Amino acid sequence: MAITTILDNEYATVWLHPEKKIVHHKVKKYVSGENLHKLLMTGYETLKKNNCKKWLSDDLNNGPLLKEDENWAKTNWFPSVIKAGWKFWAIVMPAQVIGQLNMKRFVDDYAKAGITVSVFSESNKALAWLEASK
Repeated sequence: MAITTILDNEYATVWLHPEKKIVHHKVKKYVSGENLHKLLMTGYETLKKNNCKKWLSDDLNNGPLLKEDENWAKTNWFPSVIKAGWKFWAIVMPAQVIGQLNMKRFVDDYAKAGITVSVFSESNKALAWLEASK
């Protein structure tokens, strides 16, 4: 089955790898506020609807998160995606150091909550790791 594009706009693309049950997003340019919420909620809805357990976040082109976006993700998005069955997260870290620092906090917090997390420098390796994860 082919990869399905779920969302594609100027900020990001979200795909579903239906056979591997993987949600995959790629940030094209810095995203925040409602555009970030749309990206993450589209991924959540796709994960839930398709019984996925795996998510690949290619955030290479993203920057630092605004405090309000970080709070929204922790209090709204994360509890929902956990409840929907999310288990494995592969992340391509932002190129900007400040963006990396934000993401490292999420990596630590999500790992403590039971998500198996691995960090990569490129999407292909991240996807291969997710495909092999059980």
